[in-house]
Formats: sequence, C-alpha cells, structure tokens
Amino acid sequence: MNRLMNVDEIAAQVTDGCRLALPVDYAGVAMAVTRPLIKRAPKRLALVGVPTAGLQFDMLIGAGLVESVETSAVSLGEAGGAPCFMRAVARGEIRLFDSTCPAIHAGLIAAQKGAPFLTLRGLIGSDVLANRKDWRVIQNPFSDHDDPVVAIPPLTPDVAIFHAPMADREGNVWLGRRRELATMAYASRRTFVTVERISERSLFENETMAAGVLPGLYVDGIALAPRGAWPYGLWGEYQPDTAELLRYAQMARTEEGFQTWLNEGDAA
Repeated sequence: MNRLMNVDEIAAQVTDGCRLALPVDYAGVAMAVTRPLIKRAPKRLALVGVPTAGLQFDMLIGAGLVESVETSAVSLGEAGGAPCFMRAVARGEIRLFDSTCPAIHAGLIAAQKGAPFLTLRGLIGSDVLANRKDWRVIQNPFSDHDDPVVAIPPLTPDVAIFHAPMADREGNVWLGRRRELATMAYASRRTFVTVERISERSLFENETMAAGVLPGLYVDGIALAPRGAWPYGLWGEYQPDTAELLRYAQMARTEEGFQTWLNEGDAA
C-alpha cells in the first residue's frame, strides 16, 4: 500500500506557505492531525475550505499559522461563530478570499480536469464577485446575445487532508457518498488521509462499496487514527461531541481561553 504514516508524519507534509485544503465539518475532518500541525507550526498557510470550514480552521488561525483563507464560510455550526477566525478578520491579520460553495467546487473541478476555468452564472451582480479580482466575467461564446458568465480559474491545493472510515492495504480509501473528498484529492498535488481502520481486503472487491472508493493512485499517505475526527462526528461511525464544540466556542472567545483549551488537549 502507500506508505502507512502516523499523524505527525502527515503534519510534517504541510510546510511554510502551503495551500492546504480541508473539508466541511460533516465530511470527515482529520482533527487528529490538527494538534501535531500546530506543534510543527508551519507559517503563512493558505487554507481552502471545501466548501465551508469550522473548528480545524479556527484552531490553525488561533495558533497564528494562517496567512489567507478561501472558503464560503467559517463557522462552528450550532455552536456559533468561529471566534479565532472572526478576531483575525476584525484585526486584519488574515487575507480573506470570500467565495461560494459552487465556486469552490468549480475551481477544484477545473484543476481536476486540467481546464483553464469553469463557468458559473449565479455570482453575477453579487458583492462576492465584486471583490474577487481573480475571477473574470466573459461572454458565453455559444450565445448570439449578451450572455455573461463568470470564469473561475483552477483551484489547486498543494496538500489535501481528510478523515475517512477505512482504507485498505493497497491505499484505497472508502468515501461513501462524500464525493467532495474525491474532488479534493483529484485537484490537489498530494493527499493524506487519516482513517478509523485498515481493511485487509481490497475495498474494490466489494461490489456494493466499490463505487464509493477513492483509488490509492490519488492518496500519498494514510495514518490510522481511531476517532480521528473528534470532536466532530464521522458518518456511519460516531456522532459529534456537541458539548465539546460548545465548550470550545465559549473558551475561544478570548485568546487566553483559546490557549487554555489548546493546552488542556496537549496535556490529555
């Protein structure tokens, strides 16, 4: 299989200036990599939320590792806003590339397909478009009348990291219906995955599961990390720890509270 790593070795793949893609909170967030990443402290990270982001983003921002963020939202969901993110934006400490869910996916798909751009219509007339000088409004070349569309350039992360229920010894990873994770892997230069368990049999042998498998060709390393999404949940495995997410949201309202929460986890 692709080299079996540990979470510290995955964290070591994220270097200064890395464009790092991380998934939405319900799709398998590799939280087990977050603290090792903070300990290694790479600087000037450019985070990409696919298509939104939450606790993992907030922790990396709170730790002072982030230079820019591109996503459609950063939130703790029912626990409220992301305190470190909001503080950093208010102080002008990070650069924000505001996007939308379709635009994030369009950029990744363009990168996946090697296309110069993908087009969307829904952005026209929005403040999001007005503040994204890297997007272009062009004329639909197949229309005989005025028909503007927005060209979204490829979004190519240096590294993508996410968590999944299982992988096999050949490096194939089961994603189920979470196809946005596959899009991340296809678009990124390198992909690393933490998993709940390793299957001794090829995941492609199971006709029922095969359609939801990401081939090992697109995976550069796997780490075994049981309950590696906690305090988030993982589909089909366990529910999110809502109490812990609420506790984080309360404590991280101040820099001192965030550091206390971080130190508690390091001591555990």
